[in-house]
Amino acid sequence: MTATELVRGRAAGTGPAEPLTLSTLAAALTAPRGFGDQSLLSPRPDSIRLLGGIPDPGALPVDELRDALGEVWDAGGGVASLQYSGTQGLAGLREWTAEREGVDASRVVITSGGLHGLSLTVQALVERGATVAVDNPVFPIFLRVLELVDARTLPVPVEADGLDVAHLARRLADGERVAAVYTVPDFHNPTQGTLSADKRAALVALAERYGFVVIADDPYRELRFAGVDQGRRTFFDSEHVVHVNTFTKTLGPGLRLGWLVLPESLVTPVVRLRNRQDSHSSTFVQTLVEHLLLSRAGWFDDTLARANALYEHRARVLVDELEDQLPGAFEITAPEGGFFLWPRLVDDSVDTHELHRHATAEGVDYQQGEFFATGPGTDSARRLRLAYGDRTDAELRAAVGRLSVAYRAATRV
Repeated sequence: MTATELVRGRAAGTGPAEPLTLSTLAAALTAPRGFGDQSLLSPRPDSIRLLGGIPDPGALPVDELRDALGEVWDAGGGVASLQYSGTQGLAGLREWTAEREGVDASRVVITSGGLHGLSLTVQALVERGATVAVDNPVFPIFLRVLELVDARTLPVPVEADGLDVAHLARRLADGERVAAVYTVPDFHNPTQGTLSADKRAALVALAERYGFVVIADDPYRELRFAGVDQGRRTFFDSEHVVHVNTFTKTLGPGLRLGWLVLPESLVTPVVRLRNRQDSHSSTFVQTLVEHLLLSRAGWFDDTLARANALYEHRARVLVDELEDQLPGAFEITAPEGGFFLWPRLVDDSVDTHELHRHATAEGVDYQQGEFFATGPGTDSARRLRLAYGDRTDAELRAAVGRLSVAYRAATRV
């Protein structure tokens, strides 16, 4: 039977129709449960969503990007921006990033956003079935990245000042071995805290002693509006740390642009791995961002200053409204940066599922704390993650008003 006859036979229903079989990897990928589950959202069209780490539209450089596009085209750079480019990223963009991070540009790899950087790191350094120590509670999407290598997880508690490094040290001393430790060191998602300088040093010392890699996922680092920076040099000076960052929270998620700071020994392997995937980040997007950063001295820091003033105000509005409308209902720590508030319900008799059910009915959506837990020993189930970055003052006040109605309804159950 010819190929044409075979196709005709199948179309007529007379030939075999073999079903396609998913790979073991694709078949094992899980659907969202809780975090990212659309079934848990309010059906109300006027729902106020305090869900994601989303930058405010007014804080994004819309006008500057439009102007940069014209400048690049007028200077004759349009054609080059539509062509292929090097896997490691445009030289000017890497050099700007390296200068800001205080490292050699040879260690910088431009990525298609932070999640891409995490995926590259995991695939380059974590053997299939290996153990990775993770925050408890954790940024849940990282757990989905670990599905790429079928890794098992070792939950490590997160305290007010970040990962409980002493707990990890005890587990390692007892014989546990890990390929990597994943943490969000600055303005942790979801707990909003920052890893202290002492803990950073202790974590790096453990990595160097036991031979694992620290995956420092730092998308919120630039969004500090209070408190004291705990430093990045401890991470950048070690051969056992991969630093993952992104322009998502500062210049816009749609750009899909981020970077890795790698130990020198890992640059070539990661570049080789990427050569077998997307090859390089968008030359067009890199060109626009590179032009903005290099042609406007101090522009990035000025942009951050305006954005952080806005986020500080939003955080204060949310905290004040919770304290005014629901006095004593939550234990609250005011954020020092980032996009999240992680309040704890004070009354342990309040059913968190009932609270969430009433909240969605009232038209306010938030992430339930239990969805961030990776193991026991955390109070995540008594927590709410409230995101304020892209919500106006009026929306925040209205959201807390709706939450207060839901709280009263839940406490009557």
